[in-house]
Amino acid sequence: MAEKILIFILSIPFYAVLIWAYLEPRESLLWGKRWMYTEEPELSEEAVRFTKMSSVVFAVVLTIVLLILLFK
Repeated sequence: MAEKILIFILSIPFYAVLIWAYLEPRESLLWGKRWMYTEEPELSEEAVRFTKMSSVVFAVVLTIVLLILLFK
């Protein structure tokens, strides 16, 4: 029982990052890389769409993995 609670608690930051990446894809793409640019870089719409879709896919995969681990 304790390991299920621990898995749930440790998965919360992953979901937070995935939700943030979906809601703010431009910010998440530049996270930790702003220092390399003197001006605000121009991001393509394909990169923004890829970031949004990959965050949704990883959230679904993470949910499936967690459900398998919790109900095993």
